[in-house]
Amino acid sequence: QVHVVESGGGLVQVGDSLRLSCVVSGRTLSAQAAVGWFRAAPGQEREFVAAIRWRGDTTLYADSVKGRFTISKESAGNTTYLQINSVKPEDTAVYSCAVRILPSPLRTQAVAYGSWGQGTQVTVSS
Repeated sequence: QVHVVESGGGLVQVGDSLRLSCVVSGRTLSAQAAVGWFRAAPGQEREFVAAIRWRGDTTLYADSVKGRFTISKESAGNTTYLQINSVKPEDTAVYSCAVRILPSPLRTQAVAYGSWGQGTQVTVSS
C-alpha cells in the first residue's frame, strides 16, 4: 500500500514563490516508478502539472507551467518537490501528487496514477 502526503500549500501573494512537498511511503518504489503533480482549480477539472521519474532523471511539464514550475526529488529519499515561482492568481488550486508504479514513459493522464494524496491548497492573493 502506497501512502502519499502533500504539504506546503497556503496563502501567498502574486509574485511569491513556494515549494510543495510530496512524501511517499508504504513500499519501496522502483527507479522506473513515477510521481505526478496535478491541480484542480475551483470549478475546473483536474489538470496535469508535472511528473518525475522516481530515480529523478526524467521530468515532464505541462506547457502552461514551463519556466515557472520545477519538479525535483530527493536523491536518496522519498520526497518529491514542486517549486512554484512568480505565482499568479490562476495558480490557485488544490495541488495533489500521485504515484504510478508501473514502468512507462511519464504520463499526463490522472488515470495512469494509482495512489493519491489528499492534496494541499494553494491560494494566490492579488
